[in-house]
Amino acid sequence: MNIIDFSKQNSVINQYMAELRDKSYQRNRFLFRHNIQRVGEMMAFELSKSLEYKTKNVVTPLGTLDISIPKDDLLIATVLRAGLPFHEGFLHVFDKAQNGFVSAYRMYTNREHTEVGIHTEYMAAPSCKGKTLVIVDPMLATGGSMAASYEALLKSGTPKKVHIACVIATPEGLDALREILPESATVWCAAIDPGMNANKYIVPGFGDAGDLCYGEKL
Repeated sequence: MNIIDFSKQNSVINQYMAELRDKSYQRNRFLFRHNIQRVGEMMAFELSKSLEYKTKNVVTPLGTLDISIPKDDLLIATVLRAGLPFHEGFLHVFDKAQNGFVSAYRMYTNREHTEVGIHTEYMAAPSCKGKTLVIVDPMLATGGSMAASYEALLKSGTPKKVHIACVIATPEGLDALREILPESATVWCAAIDPGMNANKYIVPGFGDAGDLCYGEKL
């Protein structure tokens, strides 16, 4: 499994991440969602460099020329609800991609909220057989939601290539993915944080991505 950590590079993604982590900046949900979307756009552009390409002959008003364009059949899937703005950023770049949506969310299994189970109850996606599958989800904490989503999508067929994209990951989440992903898979992260607190939230992280994007839930 290949891991790309953009925090190790000098790019504008680091500016977006500084703002996303700033608790005063987080008071504006529109700005928070917008930066999640912009990280998705930048990450999608970088991911596009890893795709396979073909030559297309284009006719202009004054002549013709050959241009290299991606030939991968892309399926971009996201985990509801926190993944929506991140997913939108990827769609701004890969506007011809097919789309999938999985409802996979954490449920605490003990009174102290220190043990987490994952519940999956909804999926809307085409077959991923033979496609380049890109699963986007802002937070890779325990890895449970991502693993559940990946396994649900695999029921429709085996993809040609797998990419996982997240805004923040943890070593534990990455270890969980190593157990289920093919060796050829690539994980793209804007940052890898050192760990989680007792309630399984990423530290330092930036909090609950879904709540910060759309408001608190019951």
